[in-house]
Amino acid sequence: MKPLHLPITGHDLLAVERFQDGTRHMIEFLVLADCPLGKEGQYIRRFLTEGGYQEALAHVRQGGIQIRRHASIIEGHILPDKPRKRRKN
Repeated sequence: MKPLHLPITGHDLLAVERFQDGTRHMIEFLVLADCPLGKEGQYIRRFLTEGGYQEALAHVRQGGIQIRRHASIIEGHILPDKPRKRRKN
């Protein structure tokens, strides 16, 4: 995936939402079509609860957004997803 050179809107890395008890996910996503999460062309970072993350996944299935980065949040710590290992045949 090529890196984007768009300004990131939404939550900054030290946002209060990151440290709330229910926060479990951080996503950065590109809005492909206007939806409740943003306007087309925006690149957004959000810290989400499990319910908010499921809502974002529903927008992915509908084609409204494309998640570019995901990380788990545990007690305010950002734990990036590890890249999947490729099997050699």
